[in-house]
Amino acid sequence: MKLVERKPWAFLDDWRGKEFSGEWPTLPEMFRISVKRYGERNCFTAFEPDRVTLTYAEALERIEKLASWLAEQGIKRGDHVAVSGKNSPEWAVVYMATLFAGATVIPIDYALHDHEIENLLNASEPKLFFVDEEKHDHFVSLKKRWSVYSLSKKYMDTYVYGLSASSAVKIEPATETDLAAIMFTSGTTGTPKGVMLTHRNLVSDCYIAQTNLAIYPTDVFYALLPIHHSYTMLAVFIEAMSVGAEIVFGKSMAVSKMLKELREGKITMLLGVPLLFNKLLAGIMKGIKEKGPLVYGLIKTMMGISYLVKKLTGTNPGKKMFRAVLDKASLSTVRIAISGGGPLAASIFRMYNELGIDFIQGYGLTETSPIVTLNPIENFKIDSVGRNFYPYMEMKILDPDEKGIGEIAIKGPMVMLGYYKMPEETAKVLSADGWFKTGDLGWIDEENYVYLCGRAKNMIVTEGGKNVYPEEIENAFQLYYNEIEQITVQGYIMDKETKSEGIEALVYPTDDFYKRLNVMRGAPEGEDAMRSALDEIIDKVNKTFQPYQRISKLTILAEPLEMTTTRKVKRTYTK
Repeated sequence: MKLVERKPWAFLDDWRGKEFSGEWPTLPEMFRISVKRYGERNCFTAFEPDRVTLTYAEALERIEKLASWLAEQGIKRGDHVAVSGKNSPEWAVVYMATLFAGATVIPIDYALHDHEIENLLNASEPKLFFVDEEKHDHFVSLKKRWSVYSLSKKYMDTYVYGLSASSAVKIEPATETDLAAIMFTSGTTGTPKGVMLTHRNLVSDCYIAQTNLAIYPTDVFYALLPIHHSYTMLAVFIEAMSVGAEIVFGKSMAVSKMLKELREGKITMLLGVPLLFNKLLAGIMKGIKEKGPLVYGLIKTMMGISYLVKKLTGTNPGKKMFRAVLDKASLSTVRIAISGGGPLAASIFRMYNELGIDFIQGYGLTETSPIVTLNPIENFKIDSVGRNFYPYMEMKILDPDEKGIGEIAIKGPMVMLGYYKMPEETAKVLSADGWFKTGDLGWIDEENYVYLCGRAKNMIVTEGGKNVYPEEIENAFQLYYNEIEQITVQGYIMDKETKSEGIEALVYPTDDFYKRLNVMRGAPEGEDAMRSALDEIIDKVNKTFQPYQRISKLTILAEPLEMTTTRKVKRTYTK
């Protein structure tokens, strides 16, 4: 196949030997280069309570001020500083200032319970902890070995922007192979698993990902998902800073706030998870349906034509054709939408493209910094999670079956150092020669496009020895976003003697679905009516699958299952 020759990082050669000396710049070196190129451009923006924007030059001033203060407190190269809070410029300044001080940042999920955060702090051993106002008093009261500082103006004595060194302090900068961040992926109880990522990991992944997606200084990225998560951290936060683009920090997924920030921020790059895009699309299509069957039929026909034109010519006419629809949804300025953090149904992918938004999928893991595939907008494949970045990384399938499906393994500059203080766990997934075993099942076509089937540990083996991937079945229900808020597919034992597995769907219906059926959630007659309605939907979906893939058991949930901050069900609750 013909390889992509474009190197988005080629401009770095002009700065090599001046701003950095390694193969890749460190994150502070990358940021300084962006400031020299785009110092007067907007960098960090927040809307609550009032709009506040820092330019790149202003952001650097605050970052350097805090870095000097950190150094004065004794923070040095290799030390740990933790941060946990809502998305904000203050969070961003702490993250970058920690790296400017030569230290390692520990971003912690603010949605965790206090005792879970404490467990991660104990595991990561930071010297300082910056936390938002809701949890501030609790962590101050613990009187632990870490000092607590505030991301909120409510505590002005320890507020991040008020901290400054009393005199000049010498800082030993980090190198590209030094640890930049420890990212906790799971295990907030017991022994947490912290992924160790270097400056080289994050910066190389940031630039290499741009071989499949061009981004510009004029772009405005929306940091809506929690920024402690590797997906938002790299794909929004670090990517934007690498090209001098603006970052708008969203704090809530409430639709009204989100639409306001999309509109007022003039967002061009919208990154989210499948649940977010399903919710947005549901609102758009509901509005179109309310105009009546004639209008709905006409628009659906036009959407089909729009998609055909795009596939045949590479140009996207939908932006003009559906300008009024996109304006109403506050999406008219969006240039590209990217879905990650979980598989998205091909039908949803297609509908966004039909409406004129260049919509792409990506794939990655925290252990790979995280991006390892992206679907190029000029040549996307709707069923794929994107093309990998060969020759700048390697990807192979371990022990492929007759269909070419096996565990995906990755090697490249974005692969982690390992798990923090867990050499045995590291050895299970990372070979001596640098291959990382993802635990994901999939296959790769001849053009290096990757297709996911599911997690190896979630796979169901039927009585006939067939492999069933729960994620594949769950995806088929994404068209029913108005009826089903959550669906989780798992195996259940149909026959205790043979231990053969059937397929069970755990479903939490939407409030709107109960209203449409005119029944109450939890009432016996209501559940009977709901079961009947869900059985109809399941029957429709079952007909699209092979017999061994079909759902044979339905469980209606009284409460939704617990989800991660990237809106994925914690499957440990369903086993």
